[in-house]
Amino acid sequence: MSFPEINYKSTNTDLESSLQELVGTKLESLGKFIGDETDLRCEVEFEKVAPHKSGEVHRVEVNLWVGGTMFRAEATENSFEKAVDEVRDELNKELRRTKKKQDSLVRKGGRKIKEMLRWG
Repeated sequence: MSFPEINYKSTNTDLESSLQELVGTKLESLGKFIGDETDLRCEVEFEKVAPHKSGEVHRVEVNLWVGGTMFRAEATENSFEKAVDEVRDELNKELRRTKKKQDSLVRKGGRKIKEMLRWG
């Protein structure tokens, strides 16, 4: 599952096509949690933060809207690649948690209906 459109923004850095491809491939793995949802929007921001004692710091922020629900992840690392990996992992956790909640609510409702049919 690929995202129909990903909006990119860069601050204090040049946005390379390799970073865009990297984000596209990393976010494809989230498709299993999204399913056939048609209302998708994704915004990715790359920022090079002012130098600290440890050197330049790269920040990546991803805002993902799935069916009206917003998922947000942000990471600051030594390189954009590491930050993208961390952001993907964080979004993976959030999407998995939401999917588990939805599944458990459906099961809970099914149990209640079955109980009402059984005992009236």
